[in-house]
Amino acid sequence: MLYRDENRLVFRYDDHTLWVEPHGPNALRVRATKLAQMPLNDWALSEEVSSSGNVEIPEEAPAKITNGKIEATVSTRGKVVVKNSAGKLLLEEYARHRLDLTDPKCSALAIQARDFRGIAGGDFHTTLRLESVDPEERIYGMGQYQQPYLNLKGTDLEMAQRNSQASVPFMYSSLGYGFLWNNPAVGRAVLGKNVMSFESYSSTIIDYWIVAGDTPAEILEAYANVSGHAPMMPEYGLGFWQCKLRYSTQEELLEVAREYKRREVPLDVIVADFFHWPRQGDFRFDPKFWPDPKAMVDELKEMNVELMVSIWPTVEPASESWDEMMEGGMLIRHDRGVRVAMQVGGDSTNFDATNPAARSYVWNKVKKNYYDHGIKMFWLDEAEPEYSVYEFDIYRYHAGSVLQVGNSYPKDYARAFYEGMEASGQENIVNLLRCAWAGSQKYGSLVWSGDIASSWGSFRSQLAAGLSMGMCGIVWWTSDIGGFHGGCIHDPEFHELFVRWFQWGTFCPVMRLHGDREPKPPGEEISSGAANEIWSYGEEVYEICKKFIGIREQLRPYTRKLMQEAHEKGTPVIRPLFFEFPQDRKAWTVETQYMYGDKYLVAPVLSPNQREMKVYLPAGSQWKPWSGAGVYEGGVELDFPCPIDKMPVFVRA
Repeated sequence: MLYRDENRLVFRYDDHTLWVEPHGPNALRVRATKLAQMPLNDWALSEEVSSSGNVEIPEEAPAKITNGKIEATVSTRGKVVVKNSAGKLLLEEYARHRLDLTDPKCSALAIQARDFRGIAGGDFHTTLRLESVDPEERIYGMGQYQQPYLNLKGTDLEMAQRNSQASVPFMYSSLGYGFLWNNPAVGRAVLGKNVMSFESYSSTIIDYWIVAGDTPAEILEAYANVSGHAPMMPEYGLGFWQCKLRYSTQEELLEVAREYKRREVPLDVIVADFFHWPRQGDFRFDPKFWPDPKAMVDELKEMNVELMVSIWPTVEPASESWDEMMEGGMLIRHDRGVRVAMQVGGDSTNFDATNPAARSYVWNKVKKNYYDHGIKMFWLDEAEPEYSVYEFDIYRYHAGSVLQVGNSYPKDYARAFYEGMEASGQENIVNLLRCAWAGSQKYGSLVWSGDIASSWGSFRSQLAAGLSMGMCGIVWWTSDIGGFHGGCIHDPEFHELFVRWFQWGTFCPVMRLHGDREPKPPGEEISSGAANEIWSYGEEVYEICKKFIGIREQLRPYTRKLMQEAHEKGTPVIRPLFFEFPQDRKAWTVETQYMYGDKYLVAPVLSPNQREMKVYLPAGSQWKPWSGAGVYEGGVELDFPCPIDKMPVFVRA
């Protein structure tokens, strides 16, 4: 049965209900369930948008709904096909059965496009199957994965949060559409050349949003309008950030900032990382090692340096918060055994960030012990749990680890601080997070790519990760310059990797140095790692780093403009070449270069001992080297020198 419900097209057969309705300009939302009532959660579609459309239900042809540049038909057996206003096929659900003999793809295979398989507890394992409309289609976005592929067509992706993996299930297609899998459950996306599928391992609904557009910029702007816009990056986020595994005392941290000042090297942010607290769950500085946090912050501010503090979601039984949080139901629940989710520096569990009371409780602690001392930036480190569903019950969807369940926990963790700071009158929000989900950008989420290896292969993967995050709406992104694991400060081979990563970091949304360096100081109960300041690697490395920090400062007005665009339109700060040059077919195939905004073409040096490299200059513009003479016509590939102190960067004329 097909019928109209106001501006919504509804299909109903037996226990299966389908809604197709307008959701923002040129966009449709498709929902299906086998429950008696359609679940009404907004999930990532959190923003109010104006919607209008037209529904037609002829007697013999498929029903049709149109909204600007997009239209969808629904067959008499519920199959959805989406086209743009020019009639180009964008998306077609994959169905192979005999229930609709008028479908040219009817088949004895008995495969449904939308599959609901019941699981214990009353939910479903849901699967959406889509035709691969064009095997040459190119797909971008979907979050952050530790692999080098920018074009995701042909990949198999786990939709779950892990340390160094962030599932953000929005994709941009070269066919001219954007697609959001609007279901915060652990699952799987297979973007095959024959069939594409999206699965949720525990859900009650299939829910997706699709928008048509003429350019990548138009589609990402439409996505930001329905999922939320990032705040404006504050001024102190635009320059260079100094960090290492751990500064263990107030005086050690201050002395590093003073040394940057003495050397006249610009520094915007310095970070007090983990275990600066007495007990996990105290949410404050340990007075034994950090005797006067306000004086520390005041001295840093005199040097125009902001302090960021790491805050873990973990709470120890011996902490000052445990009893009150336990009594108030503010800790995650465990089905059996001892209440332990982490064993780093003692047994602990996590506070339940999906609980508004817990969010409020933690923020009030943070406000008193950090924010009221002048600290505005928070590193919300979700730590590294990888526990099974059977050990935890945090959220409705029982699948994955403590941070994976519902995929909303990282988002709610950032939300606690965003809401608290908003209530305190603070407008510019920076929350450094290990993970994110669709819409996290609206909570001031700056995502970093987790604890990655200090290796050339890992370096290459971060380029794909950062560009992919930008293409799914996470416009604030960074990586640990030099990688996190390993990297000896006395090793010349690591020095080369460090320099090349540092050069690339200059042209990332946020430029942040971090890492657990070797050799570690002996005899420490909680390791602080080797030194990781730019002078820690010898004079040659220091001079190169100093030069590139100067370049970052030179770029500050331009970076501020890019952050304004990201805030207002959802435009990525770092962009694949095709984003700026969609008419250049070659630009769609280049995956090791990118645009820093609309002006600068950046070609990171991604291999050791490389002193010359090929650079493609997109057609439609002239290009001038950042340093060097001459002007080059676009549409050509050229060999360009890249000595150790330089990275190829071209300015668009």
